[in-house]
Amino acid sequence: MKTDDINILARTLYGEARGEYRGQVGIASLIAVGNVVMNRLNAGGWYGKTIQEVCQKPWQFSCWNQGDPNLSIITQGIIDDPVFSVCREVAAKVSNGQWPDLTQGSNHYHASTMPLFPKWTKGIRPKVSIGNHIFYQLKGD
Repeated sequence: MKTDDINILARTLYGEARGEYRGQVGIASLIAVGNVVMNRLNAGGWYGKTIQEVCQKPWQFSCWNQGDPNLSIITQGIIDDPVFSVCREVAAKVSNGQWPDLTQGSNHYHASTMPLFPKWTKGIRPKVSIGNHIFYQLKGD
């Protein structure tokens, strides 16, 4: 994998799941978000041809959305936090297939703390719940 892709994936993991790392879920939450990115990359097509394209596709990973409070954090030149170092390690290992897919093939997720579930979840059974995220495998995207 290209260094840029690993960096963008690490920043995505940090923006999407860093808050769960120090809790009971630990590294699994970071791996699971990485699994979704890789499942999308491997599906190809609409999602993007590179990790960077998949992560930064508009409205797919909220940490990259304009107005999201995580955007200013993940776009800093240097992120001086030990959790970000863990995110970099997870990004490298997930992208190289060194860790299993904890999401069972999921290509979407949302926070379980949302008061209303997204419309795209209607009629779709979750694959797994990890920490504060619920994971789904949508077909035909």
